[in-house]
Amino acid sequence: MNVAVATKSSAATITRRVRVMIVDDAVVVRGLFARWIEAEPDLELVASLRCARDALAQIERADPDVVLLDIEMPELDGLAALPLLLAKKRDLVVIMASTLTRRNAEISLRALALGATDYIPKPSSSGDAAGAQAFRRELIEKIRHLGLRGKRLRLGSSMRARGGEAGRAILSPAHKRGGEGAAPAHVVLRPMPVTPPRVLLIGASTGGPQALNTLMAQLGGLIERAPVLITQHMPPTFTAILAEHLGRISKHPAHEARDGEEINAGTIYIAPGGKHMRVARRDGTAVIAIDNGEPVNFCKPSVDPLFASAAQVWGSWALGLMLTGMGADGSRGSQALVAAGGCIIAQDEASSVVWGMPGHVAQLGLCSAVLPLKGIAGKLTRLFGGGA
Repeated sequence: MNVAVATKSSAATITRRVRVMIVDDAVVVRGLFARWIEAEPDLELVASLRCARDALAQIERADPDVVLLDIEMPELDGLAALPLLLAKKRDLVVIMASTLTRRNAEISLRALALGATDYIPKPSSSGDAAGAQAFRRELIEKIRHLGLRGKRLRLGSSMRARGGEAGRAILSPAHKRGGEGAAPAHVVLRPMPVTPPRVLLIGASTGGPQALNTLMAQLGGLIERAPVLITQHMPPTFTAILAEHLGRISKHPAHEARDGEEINAGTIYIAPGGKHMRVARRDGTAVIAIDNGEPVNFCKPSVDPLFASAAQVWGSWALGLMLTGMGADGSRGSQALVAAGGCIIAQDEASSVVWGMPGHVAQLGLCSAVLPLKGIAGKLTRLFGGGA
């Protein structure tokens, strides 16, 4: 059943609740998502629709900030509807939702390349209470953070169009006026270590697949000289497909890491979904160590185990890169890495989908650089080549 469509307010501001549209042909799913959204005081359900054609007809009147878009629907599926919705509202935040299958994982990652902001796999079993609660928490946090970011972007663009100085600061209010990539005024950068790094560690969450695609396309020479280990917050199946994508983009071997395998230059290792990836030293050789322990920072895989174990194995040879993502996962591992003589670089706020993980390490004073995404590959190439 469709809910009444709420019309947009003429006095909409950044303080307005995040407006959400649900598009899913399953009435049970629509009802569940609707109850969760309506229970949050800062979220507003503006439409709950059974098909994408209804969404296209009502998108302008409902004026949502965020659309939860199912992939598998009759007549017009989510992937086909996505560009049509974005054509009607360019700054719309679209979160793809689907059951966890290889086909849907591939479609979700393809949707990111077509303009979707994020994805979320639906729980496989309604009887798993803990899993349902974790899914609810993740869904609400994604809606809240991505919806608010979208509203800040729109407000900033509107104010810039009117020539307002405040509009230039609305997206990254703490940034200096010191040019693109300047660190926020309250962030103190550490000196770059003297020792050239030999291993690249990457942590990422929301917005990470898009950022990794951009980065890996530019790091061919570096990958030939150093192993690359990536923890991207993703469920099983998704990480295997991500590895395939990154292998094609980088033109270097990339796969889900396997327990006990030797770590070598020229290869990209991806933490498998649902498990933590650590590193260890066995008989003098650095190897992958996969474990099925409890979530860390509500994440599995988590960035902290990778960075903290790398600090013990490689010390000053390790460089940690924190890309876009919600939350603070990776902060403790980054502290351990810096204490061992390693280096941390963070993606800047303006180029991040969410400046949670990179923002935390930057604000803790752990970074030697805070850079826009398009400036990271060049900096890494110089550092791994022995330059500055």
